[in-house]
Amino acid sequence: MMHILPRETGWIEMICGCMFSGKTEELIKRLRRAEIARLNLAVFKPEIDKRYDKKKIASHSSLKFDATIVNSSSEILEKVDGEEVVGIDEIQFFDDGIIEVAKELAMRGKRVICAGLDQDYLGKPFENTMRMMVEAEYVSKLLAICVKCGNPAIRNQRKIHDGQRIVVGAADIYEARCRMCFDPDLKREQ
Repeated sequence: MMHILPRETGWIEMICGCMFSGKTEELIKRLRRAEIARLNLAVFKPEIDKRYDKKKIASHSSLKFDATIVNSSSEILEKVDGEEVVGIDEIQFFDDGIIEVAKELAMRGKRVICAGLDQDYLGKPFENTMRMMVEAEYVSKLLAICVKCGNPAIRNQRKIHDGQRIVVGAADIYEARCRMCFDPDLKREQ
């Protein structure tokens, strides 16, 4: 008989979607519920993400949760001890080792909750997020609202020209767009 929630084992939950879809809000909601259940938590975010708070994971809507800042995925394994729940935000910014870290934590009996973008500004998949989705027992894909037409948004529209794949920013640089309004080259915008 299959259980709705795994028993006596660890597992991975992956929350993904485009910017402004509520990924970090959902991560914080799950972490707060674990806190209410009196579970011990360890929460991590990559050093590169300094948008809203340098020491906390933070949503675009100003929700915040204490976190440990790390430079590499291997630091997470070093810092997790007796915690039952491990939260990891912005997994697309981590090195490739983040997948093995999450798998190892789940094998140690931890509930691992990850959040991250599934696509870059060109609509190409972020490899870490896609690979984590494959490893996860639970996957939640969240949608935003297209700022142009109001339809469900799945894409990250970059509003500036910059050839780098990773440009950390918020509403100053990005918008949520549906597939029809998305323009990776900004040709229709000019």
